[in-house]
Amino acid sequence: MDTQSEMRHSKFKRICGFYGSSPDKKSTYQDAAIELGNELVSRNIDLVYGGGSIGLMGLVSQDVHDGGHHVIG
Repeated sequence: MDTQSEMRHSKFKRICGFYGSSPDKKSTYQDAAIELGNELVSRNIDLVYGGGSIGLMGLVSQDVHDGGHHVIG
């Protein structure tokens, strides 16, 4: 099996996170938010978050949702 396609498992089933909801101009924060979303998906972790669909919260939640996991906001 390809190591990139392997699903890593975590002892956590859900993580609660609160991030900035305003659109941030620093691309490093946006990149980190996307990386976090991808990491949650790769570890099969659902997201509970502040409910915003914009800014950093929106980026993380969209990544997790697009990855096929539950997003509760």
